[in-house]
Amino acid sequence: MPMDGEPAASSGLGLPDYTSGVSFHDQAYLPETEDFQAGLYVTESPQPQEAEAVSLGRLSDKSSTSETSLGEERAAEEGGAPMDKSSLRSGDSSQDLKQSEGSEEEEEEDEGCVVVLEEEEGDGEQDEITRTSELTLSDTVLSLDTVVARGGETDGEEEEEPLTEQSEGKEQKILLDTACKMVRWLSARLGPTVASRYVARNLLRLLTSCYVGPTRQQFTMSSGESPPLSAGNIYQKRPVLGDIVSGPVLSCLLHIAHLYGEPVLTYQYLPYISYLVAPGSTSGPSRLNSRKEAGLLAAVTLTQKIIVYLSDTTLMDILPRISHEVLLPVLSFLTSLVTGFPSGAQARTVLCVKTISLIALICLRIGQEMVQQHLSEPVATFFQVFSQLHELQHQDLKLDAVGRSEGQLPEVAFSDGQQRLVDPSLLDELQKVFTLEMAYTIYVPFSCLLGDIIRKIVPNHELVGELAGLYLESISPSSRSPASVEPAVPNTGPEWDPQNGGGPRDDSHSGTFGSVLVGNRIQIPDDPQPESPGLLGPVPGAGSGGVSSEEDNALKRELPRSAHGLSGNWLAYWQYEIGVSQQDAHFHFHQIRLQSFPGHSGAVKCVAPLSSEDFFLSGSKDRTVRLWPLYNSGDGTSETAPRLVYTQHRKSVFFVGQLEAPQYVVSCDGAVHIWDPFTGKTLRMMEPWDSRVPLTAVAVMPAPHTSITMASSDSTLRFVDCRKPGLQHEFRLGGGLNPGLVRSLAVSPSGRSVVAGFSSGFMVLLDTRTGLVLRGWPAHEGDILQIKAVEGSVLVSSSSDHSLTVWKELEQKPTHHYKSASDPIHTFDLYGSEVVTGTVANKIGVCSLLEPPSQATTKLSSENFRGTLTSLALLPTKRHLLLGSDNGVIRLLA
Repeated sequence: MPMDGEPAASSGLGLPDYTSGVSFHDQAYLPETEDFQAGLYVTESPQPQEAEAVSLGRLSDKSSTSETSLGEERAAEEGGAPMDKSSLRSGDSSQDLKQSEGSEEEEEEDEGCVVVLEEEEGDGEQDEITRTSELTLSDTVLSLDTVVARGGETDGEEEEEPLTEQSEGKEQKILLDTACKMVRWLSARLGPTVASRYVARNLLRLLTSCYVGPTRQQFTMSSGESPPLSAGNIYQKRPVLGDIVSGPVLSCLLHIAHLYGEPVLTYQYLPYISYLVAPGSTSGPSRLNSRKEAGLLAAVTLTQKIIVYLSDTTLMDILPRISHEVLLPVLSFLTSLVTGFPSGAQARTVLCVKTISLIALICLRIGQEMVQQHLSEPVATFFQVFSQLHELQHQDLKLDAVGRSEGQLPEVAFSDGQQRLVDPSLLDELQKVFTLEMAYTIYVPFSCLLGDIIRKIVPNHELVGELAGLYLESISPSSRSPASVEPAVPNTGPEWDPQNGGGPRDDSHSGTFGSVLVGNRIQIPDDPQPESPGLLGPVPGAGSGGVSSEEDNALKRELPRSAHGLSGNWLAYWQYEIGVSQQDAHFHFHQIRLQSFPGHSGAVKCVAPLSSEDFFLSGSKDRTVRLWPLYNSGDGTSETAPRLVYTQHRKSVFFVGQLEAPQYVVSCDGAVHIWDPFTGKTLRMMEPWDSRVPLTAVAVMPAPHTSITMASSDSTLRFVDCRKPGLQHEFRLGGGLNPGLVRSLAVSPSGRSVVAGFSSGFMVLLDTRTGLVLRGWPAHEGDILQIKAVEGSVLVSSSSDHSLTVWKELEQKPTHHYKSASDPIHTFDLYGSEVVTGTVANKIGVCSLLEPPSQATTKLSSENFRGTLTSLALLPTKRHLLLGSDNGVIRLLA
């Protein structure tokens, strides 16, 4: 990966702060008045919740099942001839050109889909779901926990399950699969920055919700299987119900990593894991709540997934960070003598087993020497807790009345010379977790993995070995004591079969203290198990759900090389974007070149992105209109070919836009062409009614309207419905005056008014419902160059008199007035309450519609942009700029 050679990655400690400017308060320690209900964060405080704290969303009434069902089949190819229209438009068009339906922004779709995923995962603790009249997912799906429980029932227990329950379970699985496909489809469609900011962030938060509550922390195992300890796999997955619930979330997170490469794992997921396991800010003993407890389990689970997909170089680069920011904080909670877990010994046991598996995985990846160099402290810390508990069992540790009333904890001197606080009330919980069985679970893998090195890095390995021997004697009195046997790899044993997911070909039983090391697997003979499995035992009747498979137990897997992998300028920009607060409403222009679109042989006259921001249109003096894909590719220097070229124009094209309702393209060279962007076929062409009176400006009406408005040189405004022949309306704008030619048209977002700007600087506001002229006024002293209409009856106009003016539709005086010092603002676009401007001097400016006049300008460097700026368009969701030049090249900058 390109990131391997970067200084930040090579140090292993230079990754950016993921939480910079980002609110993660739903993961922090919560006050007593706060709780999580049905996986959503709620508080008793009357203050309204922030939008980022909770992703509350409902299914859009306009959402299409056919859109989501093709999520994984989302094609990313950048070339090829135009496909057949029927194949591109199937099922209300899940194709690349599918638009954002209605006026919903892409962010809302992301959060809605993520909430779909969370609601479908369900909450096993709730027996009843509050139903409302609105369509929400909780009205239509079952708890996944219920599905899991049903899946584990034996045939004898199932007897005649009602048909309704079977159909509901099937419906649940279909909905869950559809939601996953929707999230994957959106992740590919939205691009790396938007997918990471809105989709991945919410998925990471949902991961914690999958482990909240004692029910989600119970071990699972299919009926008829032996308990997991008998399997003897060093790097084994001991699934809990939360692992099954979190399966779809982890699958979507890994899909995003597959799309955009290894940086997603190291720059977004790992910093978030560090955030989850970070200790509290208080200096005294920290108190865990159920959310923090679940966050620890989610962090260790996600780290296991990440380690498998990291390359050897990257793993070694960030190993110090993993050790100090992930393993040690987790172990500090796990082995703490003063911090209790809300779910008691069960949650601590699950975390212990998962941490053993994680450390064993890392040991298997890096080898004994690297373990001694980088992981000595975590391994020693893990083993040390057994010595501490062994010493505490021989001490009479009680709180006197004074200490109890003052809330003081006693300090105990241990044999290593350290004074540690101890909470006597936690001793019972700790003894339930760090039992003889747990000592055996820890000692066997690490003694075989580390060999003689365990004597160097684990001072108390003999004690843990003795405890493991006691466990063996308790289940089989004839077993030998592990403490008196040197752990060694047998000379003869089964061959390792790498094609079988890391499984041995033979299951022979031989070796030290009743076990044999076969690659990364310890084979233990079948011994009778304790009658009561205790905390390490599974929940009867709960299926594994396919979590523990040979594929999941792979030590290393390659991330597939994607055409959209992040590198170079794309990686640098993505790193910046994921650290920006979602509450930041300002447009920041950094002049980072992301992609180039060469192809036009003449100056680019107009650029128009589609509302979905995955494609854009461009019109040029070369009499062509081109359709370009906007998917990230390369390192910022790559050039992208057009997906389609429309060649039916006979003159220079000065307008291009999309009619959203029917998804047609409208372009004008003096005659209006309406054509299909899927096939390039001309659907309708409208010549000027009088050849001596050409069309000078065109605008399209917003959805759900299907009309086009055209202005001719005689100051006449005509409306045409693309669905039927002939004129819809015709209005005269001059009113006896001679304002000149109509240079620009703008339609309000509601479609209720149209404003026309003339070459004389005059502007006319027309009501589209009545045809009445609401207002006409001299707005500028020179030609009107461009007009935009904004929500709230706001108009923005630029003129050749070097001014940019903000108007209220029916107010006489302008709201704001900006003056360009050197050149007129001939092109601009809107971003929220800001205007992004461009001049022929290749200067990009940003000014506010609300604040007092102030403008920040940036001169485009010749390295990033060559030629003269002729057109500008902004992608509001992705926060990118499309800049067209007189040399026919369009560049994407951020």
